[in-house]
Amino acid sequence: SIKEGDEPEITVITDGSRILGLGDLGMNGMGIPVGKLQLYVAAAGLNPDRCLPIVLDFGTDTDKYLEDPLYLGIRQHRPEDAAFYAAANKVVGALHAAFPNMFIQFEDFSTEHAFGLLEHWRRRALCFNDDIQGTGCVILGGFISAVEQAGIPPRDQRILFVGAGSAGVGVAKQLVDYFVVAHGIPEAEAKAMFWFVDSRGMITANRGDRLAQHKVYFAREDNGSTQCATIEEALEYVKPTALIGLSTIYKAFSEDILVRMSEINKDSRPIVFPLSNPETKAECSFEDAMRCTNNRVLFASGTAFPAYTIPGTQDTRVPGQGNNMYVFPAIGLGAVLCKPSWITDSMIYAVSKALAASLNAQEKAAGELYPRIERIREVSAELAAAFIQQAVSEGLAKDHMWVDMVNAGDGEKLICEVRRFMWLPAETFEQLRQCCPHTHHHPVLPHAEAQHEVSSKL
Repeated sequence: SIKEGDEPEITVITDGSRILGLGDLGMNGMGIPVGKLQLYVAAAGLNPDRCLPIVLDFGTDTDKYLEDPLYLGIRQHRPEDAAFYAAANKVVGALHAAFPNMFIQFEDFSTEHAFGLLEHWRRRALCFNDDIQGTGCVILGGFISAVEQAGIPPRDQRILFVGAGSAGVGVAKQLVDYFVVAHGIPEAEAKAMFWFVDSRGMITANRGDRLAQHKVYFAREDNGSTQCATIEEALEYVKPTALIGLSTIYKAFSEDILVRMSEINKDSRPIVFPLSNPETKAECSFEDAMRCTNNRVLFASGTAFPAYTIPGTQDTRVPGQGNNMYVFPAIGLGAVLCKPSWITDSMIYAVSKALAASLNAQEKAAGELYPRIERIREVSAELAAAFIQQAVSEGLAKDHMWVDMVNAGDGEKLICEVRRFMWLPAETFEQLRQCCPHTHHHPVLPHAEAQHEVSSKL
């Protein structure tokens, strides 16, 4: 049996069916939950002894693995939806029954299953989907920064998405919430600021095909007889202020498209977010975006690009990277600490706002959209504190220590206390010996300030 204090606090669970940039890996997707949990530990101090990686082996539809004698998974194609949900829900239900306070992260499921699992479980268990909610959260944080620098009113933004999978729709719904909450725009008007292009062109209600359920919300009904078959046609029809890519199509934002974005937004700064990764699937590079917009672009990508020095100057610009690592570790830490009944959209939104607010003076002066990744543990503490504050304000936090602390109204003390609960490796063997077997995240240092001093060195 598992002793109290040793039960898992967090699990990342996948079926390996839709690994971003790699496809259906089946059991070979085990590296995904392991890698995600490593980031939870490094970026936000989750206790590695209480992290549980899980792969559900439902087979694979990738023939090369089924034919590989070294493949470790079961050798069968994936089941139909009914069988999938019956088995997946049985596993999640058993996990929640055994560990009711455990934070469950769904990762890299196929689009339909990602939405289906989240919809079924989000009010029943403490769960989160990084592809849907995490991607939306981190991109919203960068988008808030970009809107503040764009030079046009938020109500005048016109956002064109290229790619309409779970990540794209998840991002867009987070942005709709931002316009509603932060700028008082009614939901119907905020939704009307968004257009989508998928493999068949602009998504409209009268396009003539059966839309996947998750696309219906953003299907245009005001297009009349106009249908746009390509990105270029949609660009001319929409005349967007922001171009966001989650298509996994390399160079989908061609030089002609980027130049046209610059022309459309000649009196403001165009927002270009090519979010697909790895680089071989990125819609454009930072260098291309800078060159084609006369260095005016507000840029964030899903993959890392090198800094760009404007020719003939010493002015070097650092591209923003909309890396989920900025947010999902903090969301997991906040959830593990304050134990909310479930994770609401407004908690995710609070993390996005905190991410935008976390930029320091140097980063703002350089026109950057995200904090430097070297500050990730500092930023994670701030974001986790914002998550906890929102959970308490909604009456959903179940840990009374955090409820009392938030109600005391000392924001700095709250952040310091979050830092104190962030796991760190022991610095000496003697410290390790004294804290084992441990019952919480790390060997407690004498003062919160000392904990912060150590974490700042990582």
